[in-house]
Amino acid sequence: MATGRTHRPATRSRGIPEATVARLPLYLRALTALSERSVPTVSSEELAAAAGVNSAKLRKDFSYLGSYGTRGVGYDVEYLVYQISRELGLTQDWPVVIVGIGNLGAALANYGGFASRGFRVAALIDADPALTGRAVAGIPVQHTDDLEKIIQDNGVSIGVIATPAGAAQQVCERLVAAGVTSILNFAPTVLSVPDGVDVRKVDLSIELQILAFHEQRKAGEEAAAASDAAVPAAVARKQSADKGPDGDVPAVMPA
Repeated sequence: MATGRTHRPATRSRGIPEATVARLPLYLRALTALSERSVPTVSSEELAAAAGVNSAKLRKDFSYLGSYGTRGVGYDVEYLVYQISRELGLTQDWPVVIVGIGNLGAALANYGGFASRGFRVAALIDADPALTGRAVAGIPVQHTDDLEKIIQDNGVSIGVIATPAGAAQQVCERLVAAGVTSILNFAPTVLSVPDGVDVRKVDLSIELQILAFHEQRKAGEEAAAASDAAVPAAVARKQSADKGPDGDVPAVMPA
């Protein structure tokens, strides 16, 4: 079976924009759900809604794949699943190592979606001797002393870092030196890597902070709307207080 060491996706060589590449997994997830329901075809509007994008952008993205659908019929679901999977490099086996088997690393190891999406967790690695040999998700944890050998023996080119921030850069450098060229970083720090190494960062605290910003803005907008609604009522009360006994505003008396 082919491994990530000897095969790379064709997206860059075909000039597919990075923004399009980032949306392909969204389309694939929506298409996979349709395939599981035995839906044979899907319109661009239906698929765009399921993926959370607009249909014009979807059609443009698919044009980079050479897929234009059939007028009045739509897109063949199974063919699109194959086409996008091939473009993303998911029609082959990608062995992955996870470094840092704390709560987050263990949760990642137990995630059942890797295998169905073309990824195989080849090894779990941690610096804690107490974890060495302990099975997590049926895979024995190995010590970081053996990191380089593990990567070479398994032909690994994708590494996942789930260590504390202070250890992440050193682990990253060891992964790169051993031949890893793509890294998914869960550690709350920015990694420095050489050219030719791709890093994707997943920072849950940053995502929560962004959500907090939007919540604060919504609260501010609601408060402003409430304030604006209160102004006419206050003006009406003042005008009522200024009226005379017969309800009219009294004339201005000369000095």
